[in-house]
Amino acid sequence: MPTPQDVLTAVKTGTPLQHADLYQMDLSGSTLRAAQLEGATLARANLRNADLSQANLSHSDLRGANLERAQLPGANLEKACLQRADLSGVDLRGANLTGVQLNGARYDSATQFPDGFAYRTSGAIGPGARLNGAPLNTANLKGSELQGASLLGAYLGGANLTQANLSGAVLIQADLRQATLTGALLREAALNGADLAGVDLRAADLTGATFEDLESIAGADFTSVQGLDAALRSRLLRYPPQQLETPHPQTLKTTLESLTA
Repeated sequence: MPTPQDVLTAVKTGTPLQHADLYQMDLSGSTLRAAQLEGATLARANLRNADLSQANLSHSDLRGANLERAQLPGANLEKACLQRADLSGVDLRGANLTGVQLNGARYDSATQFPDGFAYRTSGAIGPGARLNGAPLNTANLKGSELQGASLLGAYLGGANLTQANLSGAVLIQADLRQATLTGALLREAALNGADLAGVDLRAADLTGATFEDLESIAGADFTSVQGLDAALRSRLLRYPPQQLETPHPQTLKTTLESLTA
């Protein structure tokens, strides 16, 4: 298996690295301009802040790779697999994304996609994403930017959404059972019909959020929630006693206690 230095030497000399095994390799901050990496295995590689301008990454395996703030303008990513990759702050302007796989990849408001690329419907996770019915059970989405995202009927059971930005998100009929939303921003979010059984909402901001006809709040912890006005709190307190008296599986505080503390 080549070393990071081998890779840099190959790039400098123009030596192709097609189908090279670079699994989990740390190439953070490396200059890899015009690198020939067609079909290379870069799964879980660290490419944070790397310069991959004009690189050929077609058919490459970049599953779970860290591409945070990487430079990829003009890169060829045709039919590359970027599932679950971190694309936060990545520059993909002018890149070839034909047939690219982005399911579960994370982008943010600083990510730059090619003009006309339909990233919101690509299966990637980020602001404005269309993830209706998406299977995101137990996903680690801590700190994710999901403002304005559509998660209608999405499966988020057990997901870690700690401090995630879900302001204005559509979570109607979403399955949020035992999800962690500690400190999450849910301003103006639509949660109508969602299942909040066992959800950890401690210190979340629910200002302006809608909560009509929730499937369940059994064991949900609302401790120190912001923006829960008296009318909404009163509505939640009218849920069946068996739900209100259920303790949260981790905090052990009942839903009733969390709403009346």
